[in-house]
Amino acid sequence: MALALAAACGGSSDGPPPPLGRHFQESFIAGLPVDQQSEVIKTQSDYNVAQREQAKAEADQREQKLQLDVAKNEARAAKLDLDSATQREKMAQQSADMNRINEATREKRGAELARNAADERVKYYQAYGAWLHRLLRYTQENTYWRESQYELAKARLAQKNNIAPAGFNYDNFVQQEQQRAKRVQAAKAKADGAKGAALDARQRWLVLQGEADKTLGKKSEFPDPMSPRPVEGTDPTAGSGGSTIGGTSSGSDQQVPPAEDSTGAGNGSE
Repeated sequence: MALALAAACGGSSDGPPPPLGRHFQESFIAGLPVDQQSEVIKTQSDYNVAQREQAKAEADQREQKLQLDVAKNEARAAKLDLDSATQREKMAQQSADMNRINEATREKRGAELARNAADERVKYYQAYGAWLHRLLRYTQENTYWRESQYELAKARLAQKNNIAPAGFNYDNFVQQEQQRAKRVQAAKAKADGAKGAALDARQRWLVLQGEADKTLGKKSEFPDPMSPRPVEGTDPTAGSGGSTIGGTSSGSDQQVPPAEDSTGAGNGSE
């Protein structure tokens, strides 16, 4: 049986990562006792989890785009409210009625704060979207890293059992996994940095929104996608759904810490 080599393609520095270049055909080890395949089974499970985390990151990003559109519409509405409040204040001043003037002035101040908060919320959602973009890139890198561990586990099992299809080079699978581990570490660092910026933007919005709510005498209920929502077994600051991305341990010696919240092709080997 011939081994198939899937060449890895390149991409822009901010584009999706290229797929794996080496795959080990599972049929070569399918006849081995199942109790010898524990590492293969474990890494395959980790790979499947990573794929689901990537799918969740994609869903979070789609939801964020809708939230941002709504926030922009609400910011425009807040500006119109401020324009109306400004006109009512002018009318009140012309009436010389101090009660009316005081009420109109208070209303205008509340509208000003509400507009400022609405504008800041747009910036928060934009920063949140930038984080989700980096988080998605991380989950994509993590998926390929987990896949590389799966491919390495199959290659390792084959080597232990003196199975060597034509063109097989175990070291190539080791190097592939190491390269993917470095890539996922770099992607995680970028995601963590973007998350910090988003949390800063969130805090700025919360301060302005709190001032507006106090002045207007009401509690707003705007969506806050990074609000901590503790759920047993999850990271409360992760993603809009609260799940931990990349937290599954692996069979590799190299461990990549989870990013806060998120397939290869071919059946051959190398």
